[in-house]
Amino acid sequence: MKTIAAISDIHGNILALEEVAADIKKRGVDTVVNLGDHLSGPLWPKETIQFLMRQEWIQISGNHDRQLIHQDPLTHGLSDGYAFKVLDDLEKKWLGALPATARINEDILLFHGTPASDSEYLLETIGHGRAQLASQSEVRQRLGNTKSPVMLCGHTHVQRIVENGDNTIIVNPGSVGLPAYEDDSPEPHVIESGSPHARYALLHHENTWSVELVTVTYDFQRAAEQARRNNRPEWAIALQTGYMTR
Repeated sequence: MKTIAAISDIHGNILALEEVAADIKKRGVDTVVNLGDHLSGPLWPKETIQFLMRQEWIQISGNHDRQLIHQDPLTHGLSDGYAFKVLDDLEKKWLGALPATARINEDILLFHGTPASDSEYLLETIGHGRAQLASQSEVRQRLGNTKSPVMLCGHTHVQRIVENGDNTIIVNPGSVGLPAYEDDSPEPHVIESGSPHARYALLHHENTWSVELVTVTYDFQRAAEQARRNNRPEWAIALQTGYMTR
């Protein structure tokens, strides 16, 4: 049996990442893949990138990783700006060299948002300020001509397993480090998981693929305190509750 662990959207939460990595280590995993948005946020970006650079994982870039490196720092938002200021040149070079997509044995395709964009949602559609499961036709349109038996994506922080026809499985492992957030693109909305757990996914292959969605507890109160210390009370609420409001 082959087992792959998929993680995503750490957002500088080294406390959650260390607990997830420890849980993965106990499960006899063959390969770990990391789907992007590694550092952005008011937590521990320096410690997080140092941890990630030591791992023999398959790692790709997310939209915040791209923005950190390729946007003018004067245009950074609060989360990207905080992370950018603590990175040294070697760390920036490592982050900037990560690919946008990757494949494993032609069977598994990795990307952050959609195959064509790291900033678009694949499995969620926004309406009335919240995210809901996208229709099969919406997902097919966003995939375009991209084909793969298994696709792994992140970006929305929502754990999902979607079978989209043509024997295709699409998995979002959820977020390791940020269980809720608000955004204004493509329109103002919130994403909420409803609990403070760190999340990831396990994919098992024995003739066919099966998927296990995993939640891991960690010291989220300490992470919330770090967010407050860095003047991000909205992050503190998200980290403590998995919601954007109490």
